[in-house]
Amino acid sequence: MQTSSTTIAPPQPGADAPDLRPSPPSAAVTRMRRIFAPLHPFVWLPLAVTLVVLAIVWDRVAENMPYLLPPLGAVGETLVAEAGYYIANAAITLGEALAGLVVGFVSAFVVAVLVSELPVVRRAVLPLAVVLNVTPIVAIAPALVVAFGFGPLPKIVIASLICFFPILINTATGLRSVPAPVMQVYRTINASRAEILVHLRIPNALPFVFAALRIVFPLSIIGAVVAELSASGAMGGLGTVISVASSMNQLAVVYASIFVLALLGILLLGAVVLLERRLLRWHAAATT
Repeated sequence: MQTSSTTIAPPQPGADAPDLRPSPPSAAVTRMRRIFAPLHPFVWLPLAVTLVVLAIVWDRVAENMPYLLPPLGAVGETLVAEAGYYIANAAITLGEALAGLVVGFVSAFVVAVLVSELPVVRRAVLPLAVVLNVTPIVAIAPALVVAFGFGPLPKIVIASLICFFPILINTATGLRSVPAPVMQVYRTINASRAEILVHLRIPNALPFVFAALRIVFPLSIIGAVVAELSASGAMGGLGTVISVASSMNQLAVVYASIFVLALLGILLLGAVVLLERRLLRWHAAATT
């Protein structure tokens, strides 16, 4: 009589042990952490300490050299007392800067597409663009004011000139930096030149475009202010406010206008960063 023997497998080490590894946080927890991350002291405390130290140094310098810096209290008083005045002039400067930014962006993007697609255009346009970039805008501004008058047109032209070159170079670089294997796939399926441009080159160039926009958004404000400073007969804008206040030795008004300009630049930079995060989520996911 044969007896059947069953082979019992030896227990695997750790087979019955509970899994003590921490589970990954849920999406809601991750989202809440991102929302409240700026409230952590390690995030805001260094900047707060730096601002307090700068404010103390500012007031000490203003106390000893009032001809150089006004007291911060005087700057704050004029901002509060004349808030409507600064808002109205900031709106004029912002409108000129945004108009110049739109003109510069559209023209630079079109030229960048032509430069990336047509070598003849690249050889003809890029040297001129480099010459334009190294030409001081401050030297051009008075001539544009004489040519176009004291209205918004010279401010828009100068702001667009400042924005033109960074957008052109970054966009052209992005359009031409498509990975060779990806380009080969599109050519294998007989994609047309227009399809490659729309579905491959332009999406590939978007991170480069937003990198340029981070630079030119604040620069457009600078271009508008430079034009306003050059147009001594202009009737509005923070650049005009600075020019008039400087001639009357009103340092508090000058630095209040500079503070508003800095705030405009920060707001524009924050807007383009938010827009980049919303439109380029696919790029962030691909690079992480």
